[in-house]
Amino acid sequence: MSQFNIEEEIEEIAGGEFEREPVPQSKLKSWKSFLGMYAGEHAAGTEFMIGPLFLTAGVSAFDLIVGLLLGNLLAILSWRFLTAKIAVENRLTLYYQLEKICGKKLVIGYNLANGILFCFLAGAMITVSATAVGVPFDMEMPKLTDTMPNGITWVVIVLIIGAVISLVASKGYDTVSKAANWMSPVIVLAFLACGIVALGQLGVTNLSDFWNIWGEGSDPFPGQLKYTFWHVVIWSWFANAAMHVGMSDLSVFRFAKNPNSGWTTAAGMYVGHYMAWIAAALLYAVYLKSPEAQAFLTNGEAPPVAPGPLAHNAIGIFGIIAVVLAGWTTANPTIYRAGLAFQAIIPKVSTFWVTILAGTIATIAGLFPAFAMKLLGFVALYGFILAPFGAIIVFEHFFSKRTGVIKNYAEEVNIKYNKAVLYAWAISFGLFYFISIQFDVFLSFVTLPSWLLCGILFLVFSKYIQKKKEG
Repeated sequence: MSQFNIEEEIEEIAGGEFEREPVPQSKLKSWKSFLGMYAGEHAAGTEFMIGPLFLTAGVSAFDLIVGLLLGNLLAILSWRFLTAKIAVENRLTLYYQLEKICGKKLVIGYNLANGILFCFLAGAMITVSATAVGVPFDMEMPKLTDTMPNGITWVVIVLIIGAVISLVASKGYDTVSKAANWMSPVIVLAFLACGIVALGQLGVTNLSDFWNIWGEGSDPFPGQLKYTFWHVVIWSWFANAAMHVGMSDLSVFRFAKNPNSGWTTAAGMYVGHYMAWIAAALLYAVYLKSPEAQAFLTNGEAPPVAPGPLAHNAIGIFGIIAVVLAGWTTANPTIYRAGLAFQAIIPKVSTFWVTILAGTIATIAGLFPAFAMKLLGFVALYGFILAPFGAIIVFEHFFSKRTGVIKNYAEEVNIKYNKAVLYAWAISFGLFYFISIQFDVFLSFVTLPSWLLCGILFLVFSKYIQKKKEG
């Protein structure tokens, strides 16, 4: 059988996405595929929410502008030297790689949690798009404190958006990548236009005026946490903790020709998580000067954060289109990843149907505005839960030979679950979550210590368990 036919057979068996096989050489993508995907995914729906939410947290100009520069650089380095490097060397999805290490039974729990959390994040982006679609219908927008759907119009719009996004995501990586490549330039242009228009509306004519928008910071809005410089740095580094140090983007970079494709994440970080966050914050700064927003503040309430009306106020119908597309380009790859997680649990079901399942869950989540309105806290929790599992892959990959630990231990000895993984994650998660709650420590501050401890404990427990089994 020729190499071409072998690859065709692998593709057929794996449903075209190579979920349980290394990606063959002929299917590798150039750096351009990743550039468009990351620019689109990270200059997207979350940015319309996160930028304004920084303002509600009372950040200062220095904290925001310099803190984001440093935090995003740390994220890029994590993608390039951890995620992309391991992905290119193994060319496996996160879920299959974990199965080899953890065993099928243990990884089911991880895959379920991962898939559901991805669905909730995608649901938040469906919420964002819905705020834009609702503008022409004069729909009542969800408030910062809302948790439940606020009307039938909201429900119908969310269901339609969710259905369309789910169908696109179900077509696989190529379709997701092509959609991002087409949409991302439009979205980036819209963010830039929103920022420029907002600067004019705020009367900014020089750098000093721009700096004074945030100034020395302020008290947080009611119900919001105060953010300092280190809150901004660490939060922006770990905003995508599940994707880089958590290794979720192994599923994406396994298609890369070499690890340098990891540098393309800079397009997402500095266009999306820098320019777009600041532009979205400027839109909210304009809104805060309005009589409606001042009325909320006078009553001791936090003014709502509704991306659709904010963008519409700046650039009209183009703003509505941009917000819809922005939510789309985040929800699409997120639902795709969730589908891969579910497929690891039910491998006999096709990629199409598991992605439709993920899209359905995401759409239901999108009906509840709380996931979007509490996005800063949700993203911190999401990364804290999932990132330590990535440490297990990283520490095994780089230190197994030095420590004498058998790689892919569950696969090698044919066990259903690896106790070393369970103990390492449970101890690191439990200890640092307790510290966060008991001593009121910002959750993102304990993500790195939890990640490091999990990786170290995994090696220690693995060495002990494997030695005991040999003895």
